[in-house]
Amino acid sequence: MEYNFDEIRSYNPEEVPAAMQRLCEEKQFMKVVSTLFPLMPKEQLRHKLLSFRNSDDLQKEMVYPFLQYLEANMTTGIILEGVEKIDKGKNYLYISNHRDIILDSALLCSKFIEHGMETVEIAIGDNLLIMPWIEELVRVNKSFIVQRGLSARQVLESSARLSAYLRHVLKEKKNSIWIAQREGRAKDSDDRTQESLLKMFNLGGNSNQVIENLKELNICPLSISYEYDPCDFLKAKEFQQKRDNPEHKKSPQDDLINMQTGVMGYKGKVVYHIAGIINEELDAITKETSNRNEQIALAAKLIDYHIHSNYTIYPNNKIAYDEIYSDNEFARDYSKSEKEQFEEYLDKQIRKIDLENKDRDFLRLKMLEMYANPLKNQLAAQ
Repeated sequence: MEYNFDEIRSYNPEEVPAAMQRLCEEKQFMKVVSTLFPLMPKEQLRHKLLSFRNSDDLQKEMVYPFLQYLEANMTTGIILEGVEKIDKGKNYLYISNHRDIILDSALLCSKFIEHGMETVEIAIGDNLLIMPWIEELVRVNKSFIVQRGLSARQVLESSARLSAYLRHVLKEKKNSIWIAQREGRAKDSDDRTQESLLKMFNLGGNSNQVIENLKELNICPLSISYEYDPCDFLKAKEFQQKRDNPEHKKSPQDDLINMQTGVMGYKGKVVYHIAGIINEELDAITKETSNRNEQIALAAKLIDYHIHSNYTIYPNNKIAYDEIYSDNEFARDYSKSEKEQFEEYLDKQIRKIDLENKDRDFLRLKMLEMYANPLKNQLAAQ
């Protein structure tokens, strides 16, 4: 079946100049860009934005320098591991855990640029397109739209088109893709691949065989490890809001605050680890079972195994794990001062939470779980 991707696809090079023109006419967008590039006069900034003829130039000349600034000022370094496990001449579907709304994919692209690799097309949920200019900006920046909040019938149609689009990007456009393993971030850092995501991947395949359809996407699990999550206190706050009111839903304003906090907050060390392609292990699943649902479940577990196994574990993770799950099992791996520093950090983050009936013990436990769960899952994977 032929699909029309116009509603969801990233912009083609010939569409970029008109999109940049529209963006430059948006006061709010220009205000944001002026804040990010305070030393550049507004007229010069506008001239620069209007000069771009394709997404790659925009990324290399505007987005990448800003990400370098973030790396220098908001991290103690960003590392990309496992590049040797991929063939730079091939295209992959990178599927990763999801910590930060914007930076998970953006920082990955900055590291790809440094390694002389093409940047990836990025999956982004339409719930984040809270203003029309944000949609312009992400589509000009090699992102495609994942539609959310649809009826059951619409979900199937939308999923089939999205699945076809993934194949179109990998095979026709010859570009790699980044997608999160689940809808939304895992607020407690207990990262699990949604089986519905793999079912969506399967829809666009030509084969009746689930595993064959997954294999043609060159799935490559990717682990993202932040030493500090700048949004940890916002995630903890949301846990209490949902505990106190099960009907609680985040507002677009909340999403905006999460985006800003995630981008401009301190992250410590950040490590991306590419596991490599999993096609041989997917083949092994067909020997285990011929049931389609079981194959999907095992494929999801396989992706989780690679993501969990390849986390970078920091002292924070061990301190949090010891406090919740064990009695100083990892105490030899961190110092007294590292523990005190982390305790002070948690305290500082909890102080930022503005809730009337603030439950400090609950909030602290939720934040400890966020830092303990990557280690808990890695130990289970081993």
